[in-house]
Amino acid sequence: MKPIPEALEACIGQRVDLIDTPALVVDLDAMDRNIQRMADFARKHHVRWRPHAKLHKSAELALLQQRAGAQGVCVQKVAEAEALAAGGVDDITITNQVIAMPKLHRVARLAAQLAARGGRLGVAVDHSDGIERLAEAMTQYGSDAGIDVLVEIDVGQGRCGVPPGEAAVPLALAVARSPRLRFAGLQAYHGRAQHLASTVGRKEAIAQVVRAAIHTRQLIEEAGVTVPLIAGSGTGTLVHEAASGVFGELQAGSFLFMDADYARNEREPAQPAFEHALYVKTQVVSVRDTHAVCDAGHKSHAIDSGLPTVALLPADRTLRYANGGDEHGLLYADAPDARLPSLGHMLWLIPGHCDPTVNLHDFLIGVRGGLATGTVERIIRVDARGALT
Repeated sequence: MKPIPEALEACIGQRVDLIDTPALVVDLDAMDRNIQRMADFARKHHVRWRPHAKLHKSAELALLQQRAGAQGVCVQKVAEAEALAAGGVDDITITNQVIAMPKLHRVARLAAQLAARGGRLGVAVDHSDGIERLAEAMTQYGSDAGIDVLVEIDVGQGRCGVPPGEAAVPLALAVARSPRLRFAGLQAYHGRAQHLASTVGRKEAIAQVVRAAIHTRQLIEEAGVTVPLIAGSGTGTLVHEAASGVFGELQAGSFLFMDADYARNEREPAQPAFEHALYVKTQVVSVRDTHAVCDAGHKSHAIDSGLPTVALLPADRTLRYANGGDEHGLLYADAPDARLPSLGHMLWLIPGHCDPTVNLHDFLIGVRGGLATGTVERIIRVDARGALT
């Protein structure tokens, strides 16, 4: 477990304006409201929610969500699963394919560890070789714990997964025949649909996903294997999967923090009112006639989904963030009469993409009471930072 630096420990109880910059800050009040809204939404629609921990990579936040009713967590990497398990998380699904035998041995070991404390581990597959290797690793490890296996179908992401329909049937049968594997259902995640700009586009995309999942389930069950669960979904489309009556588990993760990229899309009327809860605190370190410069460059926030937006500004100070390189951001007045911030002024940035932004930081600074006058309540470890394997 990473020790919290003394300088960060000393921040606890201090005013938010004393946080050094650049720093990744969580508005704990907004985050708590997001968790409650997600829990209420899942309860209303009678679906499980298993939030994706690749967003926050924190055992503390994963357990917080589980206490609010989450089934467990999803991760993408074996190392993420190991880090969260070490932090006390007991119900984990790796929504990704694991092929290399050294990794599969780690999967088998982790499955046994979780089962010994009453938990479970799941993993996705999309090839018969992957199933055989997973079964072999479980046998070599000699554990009777078993592991939940989801057959992944490609419902539009164009990444992993077999085509929906007939191609999934032999995989489901192979899993069901294995004594050390448990067929847990279908993984049907359409990542591209999450960021379609219009509500109509997202609705149409998920309608196709639902049809593909129903068809695949029907074929598998006609072959004699029950499909106990269809899982997937994300923050951008969860209203449609939840309303389908087909998906039994929502795996949205970004709702916890929300980023600038999600804010650019048309909001679903039925979606819970998720708030921005993750911010990069930055300070103006230089001022020119045409622009100001802050100390948060793209070493402090990811830019793969666009640049951050500047938040919490007064009406007369609308600013546009521009890329200033590794260590700097450029701030331009967005209107002719808007004023630039002065030297030393503190600003808050909403990252373009939360997941890789969190992965740039060892710790999150949790603030209670708002970003204007609140205080630092706790320091949150990013346990799975850099967990790439």
